[in-house]
Amino acid sequence: MAVNYNPLWHLLIEKGMKKKDLRELAGISTNTLAKLGKNQDVSTSIIAKICTALDCKVEDVMEFVPEKK
Repeated sequence: MAVNYNPLWHLLIEKGMKKKDLRELAGISTNTLAKLGKNQDVSTSIIAKICTALDCKVEDVMEFVPEKK
């Protein structure tokens, strides 16, 4: 299974936020934000920071999708 952060980007749009706003509010680095943009794995502590900052659940931020063969 691969991770996909499209729910996060949709949530930011709904809240009228930019990626920069998320980075500052959640206290994450630009490198972490780049990983999220590339659908790469990040630690659960990063996901927790994002969920706390946006007052949302994990499923509002990420989803697992089957990997392409």
